[in-house]
Amino acid sequence: MQIIKAGVKLLPLLIALFGHLVLQIPAQEEENGSHGPAILVIGAGISGIGAAEKLHQNGFRNIKVLEATGRTGGRIWTQKFAKGLAEVGAQWIHGPSPQNPVFGLASRYNLLQPDALLEENQKFYLKSLPYGAPDVYSSSGKKISSEKFMKVLDMYMDWLEKAATFTNDNCSSDASVGSFLREEITHRSQEWEKTMVGTYMAFLKGMLNVEDSISGTHTQDHVALCPFGESTILPGRDCTFPMGYESLVNRMKENLPDDIIKLNKVVKTIKWNGSFKDGDTVYPVEVQCEDGDTFVADHVIVTVPLGFLKKRAEDFFSPSLPASKLHAIKSLGFGTNNKIFLELEEPFWEPNNTIIQLIWEGTSPLVEPEKDLQKNWMKKLGGFLVLERPQQLGHVICAFIPGEESEYMETLSDKEVLSTMTTLLRQFTGNPNLLPPISMMRSKWHSHPYTAGSYSHVAVGSSGIDIDNLAEPLPEDKESVKPLQVLFAGEATERNFHSTTHGALMSGRREALRLIDRYPHIAADASKAKI
Repeated sequence: MQIIKAGVKLLPLLIALFGHLVLQIPAQEEENGSHGPAILVIGAGISGIGAAEKLHQNGFRNIKVLEATGRTGGRIWTQKFAKGLAEVGAQWIHGPSPQNPVFGLASRYNLLQPDALLEENQKFYLKSLPYGAPDVYSSSGKKISSEKFMKVLDMYMDWLEKAATFTNDNCSSDASVGSFLREEITHRSQEWEKTMVGTYMAFLKGMLNVEDSISGTHTQDHVALCPFGESTILPGRDCTFPMGYESLVNRMKENLPDDIIKLNKVVKTIKWNGSFKDGDTVYPVEVQCEDGDTFVADHVIVTVPLGFLKKRAEDFFSPSLPASKLHAIKSLGFGTNNKIFLELEEPFWEPNNTIIQLIWEGTSPLVEPEKDLQKNWMKKLGGFLVLERPQQLGHVICAFIPGEESEYMETLSDKEVLSTMTTLLRQFTGNPNLLPPISMMRSKWHSHPYTAGSYSHVAVGSSGIDIDNLAEPLPEDKESVKPLQVLFAGEATERNFHSTTHGALMSGRREALRLIDRYPHIAADASKAKI
């Protein structure tokens, strides 16, 4: 900060000595600038909204948020379904405790149910499945007591914890969580009763399907073992928003002027490290939109999903990104996890049960499944989540489906998916007369043009260093006279909290703080004005 302050004080001298350099120093950086530096935020998800909110709270006024779609929220998306609301995107506050900024905002804005605020729930630490023992149904139409699986379920949770604590010293860079789990399964299965081996294997295959959904990947063979434990799990019993997750985004937006967010502004190119004039002022960055509009800025915070960067990084920036950042974008994983919501006339599950586990008999985590997506895509469903508050929502269950099967599902018509789900429910319940669902809704995150998937994971061949490199601002030259031209946020840039909503919010605030630290006088003036 001393360097920045000294630079401001020496500015008149620099102008006198090096007049030809004046145009390279953004005029908005002058201490007497009326609105502060021009800042563009690309993307109006919680990361972008969080960055804009943080900047505005600290006195920055020359801010615009450019959003490609006609709505805010990004991968937070609440829609009407059945008798109430359903989350097409983010579902829970994971780890709702004081360390979680999403929980902090939701608590402050009174958006949660009272039990979510109980101290005992905030101190809860997940050491087993979050929703208790599941109802288990087999593909032969039988309901199986979950007690039969508690032993192997405890083993499975122990294996995941062991994978998370695996040390780098004993870890090969090409090791995967999938290979680690198969070794554990192979070893421990020798102790099982022979009559139960097939059933246990099918159960574990279903659990791995669930794990693929959690990781946002097609298979655990794609998830790197070495950095697996870097993800920080916060304490707290997962909770939801009674009025929808978007209620949080909407409340955050109330802290911003109405004209800051520009919807349906599809960015075509971000030109940086240049000299772009707006009147008599020269800026280092210009953002061109597909509708022909252009915006100049001193700083741009890019919050687009990693899936979008994987498709567009080569032509989205001019000049192109440094090799380390392109390598990070290519190497880190970004997969698909979709939801299928089904509304039923009457429940077939027991009251108060929240998880329906499906066992596809004959499957095993040790056997590569037949790759026939048309025939077998539905076998990637690990089960259903029974959604809360049936008195407000109706009898609704939600299936999670990850990977290539999920992407294939997006290509099918609603009629085809509904027919498949009806057949599946009749098969597993053993009731051929089970009424078809009243209604269905599904997400299609892979085919969404500005998302191209759901969330990130550290893939085999990448590491946490790639996440750090992705988060590094441009230009890389720390002594540049025009620093922090392009900053990067979004869940994929948070090394310890990637793939989470609170990680996305943390990242937006992190990049906002970089700029707040660069202009300490703006925050100081804003603080004085509040007194």
